[in-house]
Amino acid sequence: MTGAMEWVGTGGGPLIAVPESVLGAWSGADDDLDDLDGLDELDDEEAGDYGRACAADGYAGVIDVGGASALVLGDDPAPTTFLAEHSLFVRRLAADREEAAVGAVGRAMEVARWEEATHWDVPGPVVLFDAAFSAEDLGSTSSLHIDLAAGRYRVESAHVKPDEDTWLLLVRLSPASPL
Repeated sequence: MTGAMEWVGTGGGPLIAVPESVLGAWSGADDDLDDLDGLDELDDEEAGDYGRACAADGYAGVIDVGGASALVLGDDPAPTTFLAEHSLFVRRLAADREEAAVGAVGRAMEVARWEEATHWDVPGPVVLFDAAFSAEDLGSTSSLHIDLAAGRYRVESAHVKPDEDTWLLLVRLSPASPL
């Protein structure tokens, strides 16, 4: 691998991968909400898009955005990158450096126990970013363009400790048969 790898961070909530074709439909957190910790007490309409992302269960969940499916990477606000060669989101829970996390992926995939299978129908390329931000705010936060082919993907996750110093959360995308 050459060049600097891009990582996306979060202010404490989930990340979301939204198809580019519907990116403008994502409004993030409601500007009127001063305390995002109070989202549990609001219904989905009051909490907005960010509240819907926070309500997604598990390490990876799918929600509707503008008539398309978006993938929510929840549970842990970890820096995240995407390794296209493995169709894999790598979430760095603990590692000395980003390079150490990526270097441990091979071993992590060998020992991973994949779980939480769901399906994600993708119309094409997506953008990964902090779900609290709206599409209009993407210039002020880190984001990652991911060139996914249109299709149906099986989404599986694994919490892995490939060595003493590295803990990763992996989210794997595999082609799935259409419905």
